[in-house]
Amino acid sequence: LTGTSIFDPVVAEVSYRWFCPDGGLIIDPFAGGATRGAVAGSLRFKYKGIDLSKRQIEVNKQKVLDLAIDGVDYFNEDSLNIKNVVKEEADMVFSCPPYYDLEVYGDGEGDLSAKGTYEEFLKSYRQIIKNTVSLLKNNRFAIFVVGEVRGKDGRYIGLVPDTIKAFEEAGASFYNEII
Repeated sequence: LTGTSIFDPVVAEVSYRWFCPDGGLIIDPFAGGATRGAVAGSLRFKYKGIDLSKRQIEVNKQKVLDLAIDGVDYFNEDSLNIKNVVKEEADMVFSCPPYYDLEVYGDGEGDLSAKGTYEEFLKSYRQIIKNTVSLLKNNRFAIFVVGEVRGKDGRYIGLVPDTIKAFEEAGASFYNEII
């Protein structure tokens, strides 16, 4: 085990089939492992995943190559710069962002999981959401798989409502919650 969670492929499959038009472009500002991209490509969606970890991006590219999956692209970039990578409008946003400091992925510049305070995390997180939503076609869906995180005092920090608020501030409407 690496200390980080593995994304459930069934959650990706159901979300893509329900909320993205056939063959649509899915963008993922926090690509992490290869699961979401591999599922998208297997279902004949186009997928562009962005992640800070060069090593993870290389692993993801090799996995989709080994599986002979087309239409999947991974980019080693800070998601704040998503507009430098994705030049066309997307049919769906689908991601699983860092849950603040629940799992620390690295300590590099821009790594949200290594931000010193929740407020610093939120500042970058909100901007990434805003930049990503600006690439979404009208009448399309953005899905972030997110749960709560406890602060050092044991109380919830409010990641779920802060995520909803960030999307609303970016111009999206809160359509549904799936548990």
